Amino acid sequence: MSLSDNIYKIIFYTTLFVVLSILFFTVDTLSISYKEALNVFINNSLLSIITNTSIAIFGQNDYALRAPFILFYFFSILLMYRFTDNLFKKESDRLLSILIFMLLPGLLSASLLVNSAIIVTFFTLLYLNYLKSTKRHCYILLILFLFIDNSFAIFFLALFFYALKDFDKKLLISSFILFCVSMALYGFDTGGKPRGFLVDTFAIYASIFSPLLFIYFFYTIYREGVKGNRHIVWYISATSLAFSLLFSFRQRIYIEDYAPFVVIFLPYMVKNFLQSYRVRLPQFRRKHRYVASITLFILLLNATLTIFNKPLYLFLENPKKHFAYNYNIAKELAAKLKKNNINEIESDQQELLLRLKFYGIKEGNRYFVSTNKKYYYDKKISIKYLDKTVATAYIIKN
Repeated sequence: MSLSDNIYKIIFYTTLFVVLSILFFTVDTLSISYKEALNVFINNSLLSIITNTSIAIFGQNDYALRAPFILFYFFSILLMYRFTDNLFKKESDRLLSILIFMLLPGLLSASLLVNSAIIVTFFTLLYLNYLKSTKRHCYILLILFLFIDNSFAIFFLALFFYALKDFDKKLLISSFILFCVSMALYGFDTGGKPRGFLVDTFAIYASIFSPLLFIYFFYTIYREGVKGNRHIVWYISATSLAFSLLFSFRQRIYIEDYAPFVVIFLPYMVKNFLQSYRVRLPQFRRKHRYVASITLFILLLNATLTIFNKPLYLFLENPKKHFAYNYNIAKELAAKLKKNNINEIESDQQELLLRLKFYGIKEGNRYFVSTNKKYYYDKKISIKYLDKTVATAYIIKN
């Protein structure tokens, strides 16, 4: 290994350490959402097992709630780094690819929130690394996927299409059976009338990648398919993207079911761009440099706003339109209620009650608390970010 390769490795691990540090810092700026609270207190799922195990070990706090998903992010980055070994001719290209992957806004969000997306990303990359190392499919992992998350139905379907290419009978039959079992276990909602959610799905993908990056990603998927460069990652990403767009004609989809299989194609997109850039003479590369610079700038901006998003409240007339509003407010409200010796409440907002329960505010009938506007109240508590009021709680003593 050359000295320059070692330097690139140092840059990678240093950047990963910095990003992980920022993610752990960001945990303290978030509050538990209602859906996350359901996984802690009500649901009985893999997410519930993961979060409650962590809470049992480290206590009922935000770090215990979110640390498992940051760890899944960490191992996903390492697996992607390992998977891209020998994919690029230059170690600098590999570094660029993994840094972009590391800073994808959707991946950063998934690492901080209690959701299955980062878990699915991790296990998908684990499977691909096993396949790359052994040249064999791991059927034990495939069976395990059946019980991890319903979104792996798309993965099984992609493997079915991939097996058709080489007519791999074992994989063909196995993936088909696993897909059918997944459908039987979880079902698939295809009801509803066309509602025009296709544009919404494009917008969500654009937010996951950043807009210009997604446009080029979409082009690369199409180009690689037309040229016949259909490796297994292409089948996984193309199948997921195609079905997510197809179902968007009829209903609003859960992007978490599709995005993990789409983002893993990113290294091939970077490789495609660099090849397209280098086949041109230096004097004809200017346009590519401009587009790449703008794309990377927007990516860094989106990644920064994903983490440091509180200042956006200053530009919104209605704070509830902030994309992270559902992950704010509760922690600060609980702290102010405790400061006023209010530890037991009732409310007309059951979602708020469940969120506050995580921070030690129990249900009781001594006080009534609501963030819905009240004209008669005993006390009013304002939650402010950067000196702007983003929520107001009204307290009535019973």
